[in-house]
Amino acid sequence: MASANVAEGIVEIKNRLGLHLRAATVLVKTAGKFSSAITLTRGKDRASARSVIGLMTLGAGVGSRLTVKAEGADAELALEAVQALFNDKFGED
Repeated sequence: MASANVAEGIVEIKNRLGLHLRAATVLVKTAGKFSSAITLTRGKDRASARSVIGLMTLGAGVGSRLTVKAEGADAELALEAVQALFNDKFGED
């Protein structure tokens, strides 16, 4: 049995309000489009990209750097989609 594809990268929070409720909700909706498991890590804290509450507990404000890890058949596409959200500041200023 082949192992799952894994893609990993670093994202930086550039939007002024950080990973707040609306941004976390957008991230959860994006993660839901992929079959891969997506996790975000900040320091010792880790959260599923499918959990708004989990993402909120990361306490990630502007300037925070998070490790994003996607594991599954569409891991590379999932990572690219998550990175695009962060690069686009979740559509915020």
